[in-house]
Parts: sequence; C-alpha cells; structure tokens
Amino acid sequence: MAKRDYYEVLGVSKNASDDEIKKAYRKLAVKYHPDKNPGDKTAEEKFKEISEAHEVLSDKQKRARYDQFGHAGVGGAAGNPFGGAAGNPFQGGNFNFNGQSFNFDFGGGGGLDDILGSIFGFGGGARRPRRGADYQTTVTVTFEEAIFGTTKTVTHNGKDLKVKIPAGIDDGMSIRLRGKGGEAPEGGEKGDLYIHVRVKPHKNLTREGTIILSEETISMVDAALGTEIDVETVDGKITMKVPAGTQSGTPFKLSGHGVPFRANGDRGPHIVTIIVETPKNLSKRQKELLEEFRGTKKRGFWG
Repeated sequence: MAKRDYYEVLGVSKNASDDEIKKAYRKLAVKYHPDKNPGDKTAEEKFKEISEAHEVLSDKQKRARYDQFGHAGVGGAAGNPFGGAAGNPFQGGNFNFNGQSFNFDFGGGGGLDDILGSIFGFGGGARRPRRGADYQTTVTVTFEEAIFGTTKTVTHNGKDLKVKIPAGIDDGMSIRLRGKGGEAPEGGEKGDLYIHVRVKPHKNLTREGTIILSEETISMVDAALGTEIDVETVDGKITMKVPAGTQSGTPFKLSGHGVPFRANGDRGPHIVTIIVETPKNLSKRQKELLEEFRGTKKRGFWG
C-alpha cells in the first residue's frame, strides 16, 4: 500500500512553518496515542504514521530531500525493519532474525511514550518482575558490514558467543540477547545481554538512515560540457552520467545502492552531490579563453 504524503498526514501545507508542523503533530499525537486508544489498531497505525511524518518534516535536511525526491529521499523513515514506532528517534524496537531476538536502543531515556505521558498526563510503564542483572558489551563493525550484515564473536562470561549483526544496523544501536545476562534471584528470570554496536566511519561515504551520501568533484569544463564519472558505492564503482550544464551542489540519486530497510531486501538510495571545482593558477592561454567566453556571454552570443 502506497505511503501517504507526509504533509497530508499532518494536515499542513507544503510551505508550513516549523511551528505549524510541531503544533499539528502534537494535536494528532494526543488524539491517536495508544494509551488513549487501548486496543485500537487503527489509532495505533495512525500514531505511527504521524510520528514518521513528523520525524521527516521537523528536520530541515530530511524535509528538503523529501520535497525533492519524495519517500525515496528519506528511506530511513520509509520502512522500519526494526519494529517500534516508525519515525520515532527516541524508541527502540524488537524483531527476530533467524531465531535471535534483537532490540534496538537509541538512547535518550524513556522514549516518546514517556515524553508524551509527562506532557499530556497519560502513559506510564508497568514495573518489571525481579530478574537477573543485564550485562553490556561493545562490538565494532565496518561501514560495509553495517550495510550488509555480518556475524561477530564476542566474549561473554569467559565463553565465545556468535552474534548475528543484521543488515542495516547503524552506529549506536544495541542488540539485546534475552536471557544471556546475569543469573536471576530465586523465582526470577535471567537478565539480558546488550551488545552496543559501533560502526567505523568510511573515508568517502556517510550515512543518514537508509541513505548513503557522497560527493564527487569535477572540473568546470566537465560541468559545462557534461561527462561520465566513476562513483564509489558500497556495491563497487558505478559509472554515472553528469549532464551538460550541471551546477555545483546538484544532487544525483543512485536508486537501490543505499542501506536495506525492508525484510525483502529493498534498499534506500545513494545520493551523489556534484562539486564543481574552480580552476587556480591559470596559464595565459587559459585566461585568454575565459576572457573570450566572458565577452561572448556579455554580448548575448552564448546560452
């Protein structure tokens, strides 16, 4: 089922101010919050939808990409393979991967439910039964391993434990292994093991959600006349056409070369921003050619 336009979801216009977007979100969040609509699946889906829309439209960079590319430009919100409320940066989620339970903890305290509860006077978590202590450890993966997934071995309580790192995991996320923590008091359950994931930065690529970003520098002549360049992606080098007249700062989208965001293998885009290099230390002849070009431009004989 196709996603609805985020502006339509919040009931605001495309030129709505940040304040208008915030007010619209708060009004809808109160109306459809699960604590006010217990057992209402429709309200729950509505709440997820408005949370997702707010996450994108409240972020200037994500909003700009959404306005230009639509849902494909903000792949991180387009599909949430990790569970939890879509578009909720404060709250993790659980899912099963080959029989292994994962929990993604984004930090920041008690999540959106607790924040809304403190503001609007509803919510509140139930006290958990007595259980064993939770243990924590850290594992480091490469940029590519985070994109495609891998298996790592961690040492826990003097024994080696193989842990599946799912495709699309991001720096700062945590994997929870249920029952792998400390022994429980009598009658309780064992604690959990939290594995905090650290992702090594890539020398040329960066990531925002399911979008991979990079820059490519071309000469002023190539920008004016058009060219083809080899772009480094996580899938290897890809030849990309740069059309004549490309301006510095122009983004180009390589669909399907970003981060996985769905169980069926769908991936976000890789967005390449072109930087046009201004020449330095020109030769006499080069200066003459540019002066000639400037003269024809002023006389209206060019473009």
